Amino acid sequence: MYASVIIDQDAKAIDRVFEYIVPDGTRVCAGMRVVVPFGARVVQGFVIEIKHDCSYDPSKLKKIISCPEDFAVIKPEMLELMKFMADKNHLKLASVLRLFLPSEMREGKVRELFATSCSLYEGEISLSKAAVKQQEIVNYLREVGSEKLTTLNEKFGAGAVKALFDKGFIIKEKVQLVRSPMSSVGQDKKITLNPAQQKVLDTVCEEGVYLLHGVTGSGKTEVYMHLIDRELENGKNAIMLVPEISLTPQIMANFKARFGDKVALLHSGLSAGERFDEWKRLYSGQARIAIGARSAIFAPLDNLGIIILDEEHDSSYTSESNPRYFTADIAKFRAKYNKAKLLLGSATPSVESYKKAKEGEYKLLELPIRANGREMPKIQIVDMIGEIRAGNSGMFSSQLLADLAKVVNDKKQAMIFINRRGYSSFMRCRDCGYIAKCTDCDVSLVYHREDNRLKCHYCGKQFKVPDRCPSCGSENIKHGAVGTERVVSELKALFPGVKILRMDNDTTSSKNAHQKILDEFKNSLPAILVGTQMIAKGHDFENVVLVGIVDADQSLYQTDYRSTERTFSLITQVAGRAGRSEDEGKVVLQTYAPRHYAYKFAANYDYKGFYKKEENIRQTASFPPFSRIIRVLFADSDENYVRDTLKVCYNEARLLKEKYAGQIIYMDAMKSPIKRMQNKYRYQILMRVKLDRADEIEKELFEICDKACKNSVFFEVNPQNLS
Repeated sequence: MYASVIIDQDAKAIDRVFEYIVPDGTRVCAGMRVVVPFGARVVQGFVIEIKHDCSYDPSKLKKIISCPEDFAVIKPEMLELMKFMADKNHLKLASVLRLFLPSEMREGKVRELFATSCSLYEGEISLSKAAVKQQEIVNYLREVGSEKLTTLNEKFGAGAVKALFDKGFIIKEKVQLVRSPMSSVGQDKKITLNPAQQKVLDTVCEEGVYLLHGVTGSGKTEVYMHLIDRELENGKNAIMLVPEISLTPQIMANFKARFGDKVALLHSGLSAGERFDEWKRLYSGQARIAIGARSAIFAPLDNLGIIILDEEHDSSYTSESNPRYFTADIAKFRAKYNKAKLLLGSATPSVESYKKAKEGEYKLLELPIRANGREMPKIQIVDMIGEIRAGNSGMFSSQLLADLAKVVNDKKQAMIFINRRGYSSFMRCRDCGYIAKCTDCDVSLVYHREDNRLKCHYCGKQFKVPDRCPSCGSENIKHGAVGTERVVSELKALFPGVKILRMDNDTTSSKNAHQKILDEFKNSLPAILVGTQMIAKGHDFENVVLVGIVDADQSLYQTDYRSTERTFSLITQVAGRAGRSEDEGKVVLQTYAPRHYAYKFAANYDYKGFYKKEENIRQTASFPPFSRIIRVLFADSDENYVRDTLKVCYNEARLLKEKYAGQIIYMDAMKSPIKRMQNKYRYQILMRVKLDRADEIEKELFEICDKACKNSVFFEVNPQNLS
């Protein structure tokens, strides 16, 4: 027997199948991890096929040394998914396979955790009156049933425990401990669906892709839980994805209350042990519902009945680091493989998804009103130019300040949204124009006042804050645009004694930080929560009556065809956090462009009007979904190598323009907007093509670039971020 093996190393030169002999008496099957000789080294690999014949001279093949596990860690479905992803996204096989397992498991740094458990002998137990401690242990075990040996030793003393064991009154057994990431569980509210929700439930009954367009507060989560409950009753399993790790505590609390231990959580914020145990529970079938952020789409569940992508429009569902992939593509593959249902849900569907729904490729479902029947919060647009003319040069408009004061007086809650963390986005010398930049990335450093450090948000490097300009020696240094940290600082000065919390990447880096911040906010009155886009989606707080959007224009003028759509979505999503209970909600939107169509449609919650306008603009300009953008990114620490490789690839790529006459709308080679990142120089080929022959052009362009590049070349289709 012979095994086809992919070596577990992310190197282009060995991105192919190697064959090994399966030793006699060794059980090896497709999907197992193996330890194999590779040149002068011993490495790990993945078996993707077992064959009776080999493609080479058997005398030249080496034998598999061992198997770290006695079971296939990668199931047949995931092996098929590997082929799909490698082909569609131009990825290395090993890079894809690594996505399917907890990284610490591959590295041998985590394993199952066991402990010794003690329980009572079932027969009659007779102790002398002097054995007081032993009798306490017996009484305790009669009450709890069983307990860990270490706990009994701590509570009653190791001597008394040993004495009972020696007498045969305690039975010891080895049990596996499950490291659970859940810290709290909500109460199951047993909500009866309203007619609109019930219609959605009744419609999602066959295999296929569905788009659920439901306004914020329309009860999409309750529909999700009913759909999953139905699949479980039919013997099927489910995956439920959310765009932000910050949403998982609330979702998990609700799902855990409804489904108990059938739920498992998967995301990058778990400890190594927790991630491994949750993965193993899903793999073994002990857990039947996987919940998490993007990576949970690879949950090792068999027999899927439904996959749900909540907030399907969100850019976080696109992996922008290697390996690059679209979560929706993976979801569609898994749904088709399992003959399952795929439900995409959002209050602001992506233009691409809504177009597919309008054209019948997806089945369109709608929840047009809030589940409690209340009106959407009123959005008041404040012209900040007018504020400046009136003598207010601060970050808060007079309207927002007045509304915040009312929230505090009424002992309610407010949320302040600004999608920029730190104290200020840059530090600039007013005399010579010097801006502090990262030494490894071509970006300005962000000032963080709490740490009194300048930080790079791309590579994580930190620098000392200069007292004088390093270029001209001036002390006249100005702070740039404000971030969450500065907003909190200003609010604390304006409202002393009020609980003011901050939620961004800086405050949520530690374990369970999301949960702690959200719990503290929920239990504080009055309170103000300041945050980036992680507070904009999914959260449900009954006392939030005001949402302030400090700098709505920040995402509007980015050099990206999606910038207007992104702005509309963020405003609509964050506005939906207000007025979700009995109290009327209000939103104050601060902007320097109050007449922009994105704000006009957002203020009226008119998604369909926005879609029609945006669709027309994109069709006229030939932008996706009416074309395909292809980006090939070259990156290396040697700028000359990157530049030379780019020239070679671009010269060959230009021949495609002749071959596919009229199909290529735009093509050029250039430096990336961020020229250097993590000490690597970045150049790119950017191409926009018509949809008719886009697959052919994409495939040929990749082959040209992959052949010319000695290192990995990053290939992106309709990238979420062109920087």
